[in-house]
Amino acid sequence: MQLLRLGEPGSERPFVRAGDGRVHDLSGLTADIDGSFFASDGVARVAAALAAGELPEAGPEFARARVGAPIARPGKVVCVGLNYRQHAEESGAEVPTEPVVFMKASDVVVGPEDDVLVPRGSTKTDWEVELGVVIGKTARYLESAEEALEYVAGYTVSNDVSEREFQLERGGTWDKGKSCENFNPLGPWLVTADEVPDPQDLGLRLWVNGEKKQDSSTKDMIFTVAEIVHYLSRFMVLRPGDLINTGTPQGVALGQPDPKPYLREGDVIELEIDGLGRQRQTVGQA
Repeated sequence: MQLLRLGEPGSERPFVRAGDGRVHDLSGLTADIDGSFFASDGVARVAAALAAGELPEAGPEFARARVGAPIARPGKVVCVGLNYRQHAEESGAEVPTEPVVFMKASDVVVGPEDDVLVPRGSTKTDWEVELGVVIGKTARYLESAEEALEYVAGYTVSNDVSEREFQLERGGTWDKGKSCENFNPLGPWLVTADEVPDPQDLGLRLWVNGEKKQDSSTKDMIFTVAEIVHYLSRFMVLRPGDLINTGTPQGVALGQPDPKPYLREGDVIELEIDGLGRQRQTVGQA
């Protein structure tokens, strides 16, 4: 199943895309795809209703509707930095021995085709294709990585947009280079965990103005999805609907030779992950 939200910002409605490609309205089953939905076993309820033929097909008015982020504003967005070996190398950083963890403001999550806005005063806005992981049930002090994937509701495409000067050259933590508005396009949908047999065998790709910049696989992750969920649960409570951005592979602007090709107004970003869909954003100016 592919869970998605359609409609204008703030007015999105929940839908599910079935295996035959037909889109069904979930409004009669849930008000939104959010933490409450996942906490109330929403994925299983949707699957049962879909199998029973109880969900109406989406009306024609939604055929060309804006695609929103597949989850309503998450309680938190937790990010893992330097989690691909080749990305750590291109950044000139040592391969970490524990996950590098930082937070991103949850209100920067937007739809997969919404504009990415270069912040005022920015000269180093960068792209990052990432595997997004959405938590399906409360994960607290998990005993092992082996059980961690049981707490994952599904997977999605995430663009962890970053401003490198703000992140690395202005002191303090990374957060202020990660939390500018529209800095986390998400979607187009959430693919439920049962349809992703191995999250460590997914290709990730990103293009800027048609030129391929990133082309890798989650096989290159230093810490697997299971290890990340287990690790984070030892430091914070992961709650239904929380989003984890699991790191980006090599090919970001930061790792390119000077002059580095940071994003500018008018650029077009396209990104995809095997089986999880594709995004496209136009870069604007805040």
